[in-house]
Amino acid sequence: MLPFPHPFGRMLRRAVSGVAAGALLFPAIARAQYQQPAAPIAQILDQPATPAVLLSPDKAHLVVLSWPGLPPIRTVAGFEYRLAGRRFDPKTSGPSRGTGYTGIAFQAVAGGAARSLAQAMPSGTTIGDVMWSPDGRRLAFTVTSDSAITLWTADVATASATRVTNRPLNAVLGRPCAWITPQRLACTFIPDGRGAEPPAPGTPNGPIVQEALSGRAERAATYQDLLKSPHDEAVFEHYATSQLALVALDGAVTPLGTPAMRTGIDPSPDGRFLLVSTMARPLSYTVPLEYFPTRTEVWTLDGSVVKSVADRPLIERVPWGGGAALTGPRSIAWRSDADATLAWIEALDGGDPTVKAAKRDRVLLLPAPFTGNATTLVETEYRAAGITWDSPTRAIARELDARSRRTRTWLIDPSGAAAPRMLWDRSAEDRYGDPGDFLTTRDARGRLRLQTTPDGRQAFLSGAGASPEGDRPFLDRYDLATGRATRLFRSASPYFETITGVLDAAGTRLVTRRESKTEPANYYVRDVARKIAPRALTAFTDPAPQFAGVTSQRITYTRKDGVKLSATVYLPPGYDQTKDGPIPFVLWAYPLEFRSVDAASQVTGSPFRFTRPSGSSHLFLLTQGYGVMDDPTMPIVAMNGKEPNDSYVEQLTMSAQAAVDTIVAMGVADRDRIGVGGHSYGAFMTANLLAHTRLFKAGIARSGAYNRTLTPFGFQGEERSYWEAPDLYERMSPFTHANKIKDPILLIHGMADNNTGTFPIQSERMYQALKGNGATVRYVQLPGESHGYLARESVGHTLAEMTAWLDKYLKKSKTAM
Repeated sequence: MLPFPHPFGRMLRRAVSGVAAGALLFPAIARAQYQQPAAPIAQILDQPATPAVLLSPDKAHLVVLSWPGLPPIRTVAGFEYRLAGRRFDPKTSGPSRGTGYTGIAFQAVAGGAARSLAQAMPSGTTIGDVMWSPDGRRLAFTVTSDSAITLWTADVATASATRVTNRPLNAVLGRPCAWITPQRLACTFIPDGRGAEPPAPGTPNGPIVQEALSGRAERAATYQDLLKSPHDEAVFEHYATSQLALVALDGAVTPLGTPAMRTGIDPSPDGRFLLVSTMARPLSYTVPLEYFPTRTEVWTLDGSVVKSVADRPLIERVPWGGGAALTGPRSIAWRSDADATLAWIEALDGGDPTVKAAKRDRVLLLPAPFTGNATTLVETEYRAAGITWDSPTRAIARELDARSRRTRTWLIDPSGAAAPRMLWDRSAEDRYGDPGDFLTTRDARGRLRLQTTPDGRQAFLSGAGASPEGDRPFLDRYDLATGRATRLFRSASPYFETITGVLDAAGTRLVTRRESKTEPANYYVRDVARKIAPRALTAFTDPAPQFAGVTSQRITYTRKDGVKLSATVYLPPGYDQTKDGPIPFVLWAYPLEFRSVDAASQVTGSPFRFTRPSGSSHLFLLTQGYGVMDDPTMPIVAMNGKEPNDSYVEQLTMSAQAAVDTIVAMGVADRDRIGVGGHSYGAFMTANLLAHTRLFKAGIARSGAYNRTLTPFGFQGEERSYWEAPDLYERMSPFTHANKIKDPILLIHGMADNNTGTFPIQSERMYQALKGNGATVRYVQLPGESHGYLARESVGHTLAEMTAWLDKYLKKSKTAM
C-alpha cells in the first residue's frame, strides 16, 4: 500500500515536506526549560518562610516551627501513588509532596530568649505532625527521611529531643499518632513483615467492569486519583494497612489487634479507651476512600472491642446538594468535657434535604461502659453543625441550613434539666453581625471545655469583627444568662491584631498576633486592663524587604445595580501619581455566591495587613511596575427569587465594569492597559470576562475549569445538574464562547491537578478551542504540580510566564495597540 493513499494523505505529505524544507505549517510543542523570574521576585522566592507558631495547651509556651524555602521539582515530581483519592510516597508510607519543618524552638510566654532544640535532626530529614501533649510539657512530632517516618518527642523544660522508637510509622491514611496521656501515645506502624508491594500483572487478567443496576439516580462529583483496577486495589491495601500500637515514652511498643486499614484513632479524654475507625473492602472505582466501608469501634487499651458504634457500608450514592447528609451515625467523637462519653449525629430525614421534616438531625450520647441504647441530647431543625462542650449541665450547640444559609446557636443542658435556649438566629453570610466563636481551654485533667470566668457565668467570644471599615478582630466577655457582651479588646488602627489565647480567668491578659502595613506579624502578650504597651514574644523580620515600598489602599465602590463592592489597590514601589500617571494594572479575583444583596455588599479584609507575596502570588507583579487590584469582590447574588448563577455573566460583567471604572477614575490605571487573572474558579471567571467583555487587554487563567459539562453534577455552589439546567451550563462555560475571546489569554495548569473539577483536560480542551478559533493563547503545563504550585522551579516559571505575558500585551505603547 502506498503511503497517504487518501486525498487527506496527500495534503499531510505536502505538509511534512514543507516542514522538512523549513516551512513550519503547524506550531510545534515548545519543550521549554524552567525560566527564572526577575531578580526581585527570585530573591524573595529563595527566602525561608516565616515560622509557624502553636500555643501550648497550658498557655505557657509557644513552639516556633521553621519552614524551609520552596522545595525543588525533584521532590515535588518524585514518584507517588495516586490511589483512592490519596497521594502517598511508597518509600516512606506517608504523604508525598510535603515540605515539612526544619527546626523547632520554644518561647516562654513569661519572657526570655527562645530555646532551639539542643540537637539537630538527622541530615536530610523534615519534621511534621507536631502535637502538644495534653499537659503542655512535651511535644510529639514525626521525622521523615528518604525511607521512613519515625516518632520523636521533645521536652519543653530541657529543649531536648529523643527518637521514641526506630519502628517506622504508617501515615498513608492520615496523622499516624495521637496522645492518650502525657506519658503515652497511640500510633499506626508499618506491619512487621509487610514485604514487597504486589507486582503488576504482566498481561491483563480481563476487562474492568462497572455497573449501575438499581435504577436510582447516583450523582457523583468528578473525583480524581481513584482506583482503576484490581492491581490498584491490591497496592492501595498493601500500603494503607497498618499495625495499631501503644507507644510509651521509653520506647516500649505494644501492638493492639491485627493489621488493618486504620483511618482514625481518637483517645477518650480520660485515656482509658480508643475510638478506632477501620476501612474494609469492597473498595470502589467511583468514589474516594472517605466513602469506603468503615467500621467504628470503642477499644480498651488492651485491644478489646467493647462497643461497635457504626458499621457503614460502601457509599457510592453520595449525598448531594446543600444540606444533604449520610444516613446512620456520622461525626462520631468523644464528648470533650467528660471522661468517656461518645457523641454523634444521625439524620432524621434520611439525609435528604428535599424531604419535608420538622427535624433534620439528632445528637446522641452514649457514656462508658457503652451498654444500652444511646440517648438523644437534642434534635435540630437544620443540620447539626457542632457542639462546644463545657460541663454536665452546659454546652453550646450549633445548626446550619446550607440552602438558606441560616445558622442558629443554642445554650443546651446535657442533663436534660433545662430546655435549650437560643442565643442567636442569624444569616451565616452576615459577617457584620457575627458574634464570634466561643473560646475553649483545657482543665486540670486535660479535658477541653468552654473557657469561662471563675464563677462559670461568663464565657469568651472572639471573632473577625467585620465592619464597613474592614475587619477589626475582638474579644468579648459574654454573660451566658443575660446574653450581654462586654468588649475587652478590639484591634485598633494602625494594627491588625488577632487573639491567639486568653491567659487569665478575667480575660485581661492575652497572647495576640499583631501586624501593620509596615510591621510583619509577631506574637505579643497584651494586658488590656492595665493598658500598657504589649510585650513582644517573637521578632520575625520582613521576609521580602524588596516589597517595602509598595503602597496599598482599601477601597469601596458600587456596581450599577446597587451592590456595594470592595477591593485593595496596590501600587508599585516608587510610584508617583503626579509623575507616572496611569500605569498598567491587573485585577485578580475570585467570584463568590450570596443569597442576599446585603451580605454581598459587606466589606471584607483589613487595610492594616502586612502584605508580602509568597508562592506564585500575583502580588509579585508589583515589583515589575504593575498596579494590582487585589480581590475585587465579584459577588453572584440570588436575585428576584432565582438562583445566583441564573444571572452569573451579567453580574460578573457589572462587577468587572465597576472595578475598572473605579481604578481609572482614581487616576492610577490606564484603561487601555488593564489585565485580569485568577486561579481555579478565578480562572473560570477570567475566561468568561474575556469572552463577554472587552474590558481587558490580556488575561491569565491558572488551573481552571472551562467546560461545565465536564462537571455535570454541579460545581462551586451550583447544585443543579447539567440535565436540570443545560442552558445554564452552556451559558456559563467559557469553552462554549471560545470563539468570542479576542484578547490574549495565558493558560497555566498543573499536570497532576487532583482538585475535583479541574482536571488538566479542562485547560487542554480550552487551549484547542481557542487555538482553533484563532485566539491569541499560550498554554503552559507544569509537570508534577497539583492544583497549587509548590516546586521552586514551577513557581519561578509561573511568575516568569505571567510577567512576560503582561509585559507583551499591557506594557506596549498605546499606538502599537
